[in-house]
Amino acid sequence: MDNHEGSTPNAAHQHNAQAWDRLTGQEVELARPAQEADFRAPLAAVDQDGWLGDSIRGQRVLCLAAGGGRQSALCAAAGAQVTVVDISGAMLALDRVVAARRNLEIRTVQASMDHLPMLESVAFDLVIQPVSTCYVPDVQPVFREVARVLRAGGLYISQHKTPTSLQTTLMPGQGAPEEGSLGQVAYRLAEPYYCHGPMPEVDACRLREAGTLEFLHRWEELVGGICRAGFVVEDLL
Repeated sequence: MDNHEGSTPNAAHQHNAQAWDRLTGQEVELARPAQEADFRAPLAAVDQDGWLGDSIRGQRVLCLAAGGGRQSALCAAAGAQVTVVDISGAMLALDRVVAARRNLEIRTVQASMDHLPMLESVAFDLVIQPVSTCYVPDVQPVFREVARVLRAGGLYISQHKTPTSLQTTLMPGQGAPEEGSLGQVAYRLAEPYYCHGPMPEVDACRLREAGTLEFLHRWEELVGGICRAGFVVEDLL
């Protein structure tokens, strides 16, 4: 295993690095490593939609903003050469623990997803990024960095919070459900779609992580931004 510390360029990055260190210590769901059952079929566990085909053995994989001992370990167990980048040292520590326990080779890099000068250009065949772009003020530098480090014809799989996930307030049990509704949950759009600066902090819920600074990125910034970085969108779920 190799550990490389990068940089956190601004106050939002530093805030979120510290927030995720705290959340890791609290053992929140998103900071729980892969379990024993996941390693019985590691590729299927990390690629539930089947986008990666039958094998990633020998591929150079970047798990971006993906610390926590899950994606990196599963990709390495599937035979890939893995680098994992995360802004939280505590999350990367989980990756190293799982890798050591299972005798897996991974490289860990502590850095922000939008500033990766320590990674060489055209260095990866595959970039996997779980939900994380909500933690950076501007998403376009993330996509530019991914395009730079990924080889021509490489694959970028990324997950994002939809804008409404950040606009919406969950209010369980308020008001009678309409006929045919699925339960006693009401939703209210509490924040504007055109939002500047971080979202107001909230208590932990299914849509938000307490203590973090999150930024709403509109659809034209997410899907359009990926296209403007030079990618061709092959699928969208």
